[in-house]
Amino acid sequence: MQNSILIRPYTPEDSDATIEIFLRAIREVSSRDYSPAQINAWAQVEDPAKWAERRISRPAWIADIDDKPVGFSDLVADGCLDMMFVHPEFQGLGVASRLLARVEQEALVSGMERIYTHASLTARPFFEHKGFVVVTQQIVEKRGQKLDNFVMEKFYPPSS
Repeated sequence: MQNSILIRPYTPEDSDATIEIFLRAIREVSSRDYSPAQINAWAQVEDPAKWAERRISRPAWIADIDDKPVGFSDLVADGCLDMMFVHPEFQGLGVASRLLARVEQEALVSGMERIYTHASLTARPFFEHKGFVVVTQQIVEKRGQKLDNFVMEKFYPPSS
């Protein structure tokens, strides 16, 4: 299955697909680690235009299977992997691994020596498996709900 995962640059036409992936991943996957009230507070996109602006403002990628967007990720200039979500129907197929490999490739080409992320309870095991370590546990507030997550980072050897 991994060979049929195409990683390509995000385009503005991908905005609706990324919103759907984001919302479904939280509602259907992260719901095993967070309460219904927390999920309802987190799984919202109040302004689709602002969402689209954020995605296009930085390097971002779409994972396609059979020409269908099934995951996405991005990388902020300071090394923050801000978002990585995979559609619930395509979990466990290597989509997140392929997206992370693309993010890491971009980080190395850009001369970054560190990537960090704010990983949910759900995403923490994936990032640990990929060599990230927990810097700190934190509580973030989303629309009046408190959610645990983890600042995690991974260092890369400097280019020679």
